[in-house]
Amino acid sequence: MMRMGVLFTLGAYICWGLFPFYFHALQSVGAVEILAHRILWSLVIVAGILLVLRRGAWIKSVVSQLKVLGLFTLSALLIGCNWGAYVYAIVSDRTIEASLGYFVNPLMSVAIGALFLGERLSRWQWVAVALAATGVIWITIQTGTAPFLGLFLAASFAFYGLIRKIAPLGSLEGMALESVLLAPLALGYMLWLNADGQLVFANSGWDVKALLLLAGPISTIPLLLFASGVRRIPYSTVGIIQYISPTIVFFIGLYAFGEPFSVDMFVGFVFIWCAVIVFTADSIRRSKAVKANINQRALDQH
Repeated sequence: MMRMGVLFTLGAYICWGLFPFYFHALQSVGAVEILAHRILWSLVIVAGILLVLRRGAWIKSVVSQLKVLGLFTLSALLIGCNWGAYVYAIVSDRTIEASLGYFVNPLMSVAIGALFLGERLSRWQWVAVALAATGVIWITIQTGTAPFLGLFLAASFAFYGLIRKIAPLGSLEGMALESVLLAPLALGYMLWLNADGQLVFANSGWDVKALLLLAGPISTIPLLLFASGVRRIPYSTVGIIQYISPTIVFFIGLYAFGEPFSVDMFVGFVFIWCAVIVFTADSIRRSKAVKANINQRALDQH
């Protein structure tokens, strides 16, 4: 069970890490149209899965709860903005900056948890957050421009995670509801493009059409792998595996796409990578301590 959990979770993060190749192949399509296809075809796939699994009982209860609808409207807007910003980063040759966002994301998540949920950060978590902040400040000062896109990716996904933490639906149901809420915007945008004769899907060959249709399974398969894997392994293990994705994205941007990477950017990334190491080591230490306490209590009961 543990091995399958690791494999599923690893598969999810590898898929997410390889996303740049897919979006880069669609550079002839506008970022917003790609996002619209991703929303609509994801809805088709997720709705089909829920139909096959006969998991639709939650719909009636959700429709009558305005608070839940409000939470998921906010989470839908956040994940839609996050997806859109990520697609824009890849098609505009800012893949390395996108990787920065996802290296920083877990650190921003713990900081947000401390601010909004009253969670206490350990000393080493504060060190990790400070190191990451130093790296971002260094890049901003030395390059004259803050990595706004990377920071937006980190912040939008961190706040999305905060809302999903308190929202009552599971990952599959939540994704379905978010897709339903975003679908009118996506469909409306595509109809507007089509009326203006600018819908790439309608004017392109079947190679581009096929790639855009793949947006559904490409978006949902990693999520299903993650949802299946994360239930089988300790969360500290997930914390380590999650850095595989931005690492792959970074190397794709650097070597496959040949994006510029200055010495000043490298120094800033070194601070961020040190933050990741400190944060991961502290997470492992804390997880072991919790496990030891549980084992000790079990022995004391006997």
